[in-house]
Amino acid sequence: MTAPPPSPLTPEAARRLQGMLRAEVGPGLSERELDEVEARFGFAFSADHRVFLAAGLPLGSPGWPDWRDGDPEDLAWRLARPVEGVLFDVEHARFWHPSWPPRPAETSDALRLARSEMATVPPLVPVYGHRYLPGVAGAYGDQVLSVVQTDIIVYGNDLGDYLRYEFLGQAGGAHGRLGVDFWSYFVDGGPGIDVTAPTPFTPYAVTAQEAVDCLGMLALERLIGRPHRPEQLVEAALTALVLDVEAESLPLLAGLARAEHQQAEALFGDVLAELGLLQDLPEEAARWELVRWWLRLVVNGSLAPGAGGDLVTYEGWSALARPRALKPLVDRTDALNDWAAMPRCDRELRAAAVVEEARRLLAAPWPPSAGD
Repeated sequence: MTAPPPSPLTPEAARRLQGMLRAEVGPGLSERELDEVEARFGFAFSADHRVFLAAGLPLGSPGWPDWRDGDPEDLAWRLARPVEGVLFDVEHARFWHPSWPPRPAETSDALRLARSEMATVPPLVPVYGHRYLPGVAGAYGDQVLSVVQTDIIVYGNDLGDYLRYEFLGQAGGAHGRLGVDFWSYFVDGGPGIDVTAPTPFTPYAVTAQEAVDCLGMLALERLIGRPHRPEQLVEAALTALVLDVEAESLPLLAGLARAEHQQAEALFGDVLAELGLLQDLPEEAARWELVRWWLRLVVNGSLAPGAGGDLVTYEGWSALARPRALKPLVDRTDALNDWAAMPRCDRELRAAAVVEEARRLLAAPWPPSAGD
């Protein structure tokens, strides 16, 4: 569905939105107060965000930033959190944005260069918890982002859509826009969210049927545009060959040397044709099948709960117009990813909650009905 052109948030609409919040709403910020906040912390509210805060200031929950009387250190931390999260992944996950100069070999030098590059990026401004709007003066209609390090996804088509979704569970059907190139990279598929990166699962097949199923799911991933490493295709073929799956091109794919990996995609296509796995499913049906596969990988331990939950969130829930049946898994994944708010000892418990929800979904009829 083509999204209608975005329109600015009006004061009347902002007050209606605030009326549905589970929060105390204090007097709105004056234009002078808004200007003072921007000057003090060195950023700009978007036009929609200014209108929202001028209509009323949500209070009474630690999720809402108190721009009038809040602790300045807390507000500064909230504003710094997206940048510090990116830098954390530069240091610990070797993240590197493609718009930056080549990454230095030394981590300390890479961090220094990344921090310098991040200083030129339009900031993200906290709306609630770790949901953010780009801080671009005069902008309206931008998407609201959920930001945890480089794990960044769209959580609302615009500010109003986000608030209706977060607090009423009402999902919009259209897709908004994000007019900030640096942050758009993550939304469009940065490696921190495993959207453009190949699915990081470990081999699991112990029967011929499981090996064929794995090949079939890799075929569906290719159908929706997900990439594969040549090593993954070779490894899947080798596993199938060892488990006595028969196809003329299977030994050719399984036997590729590293110098021959450019042939992997073509041979993979031949294997799929010979096994009758070339499926021309509608995209929606393909995504539901992949969601089920990713859930199985999470349950059998072949895919980490966070990575599996991210895949279901980005490639399933978001692309399938946010089905309610997947919302509990999305929420548990979101809780698992909220590293800044989570005691270290809780991480295993939250990971287990993602696995348990995956198990529950797999036990239910598939695919979930539209009303679920």
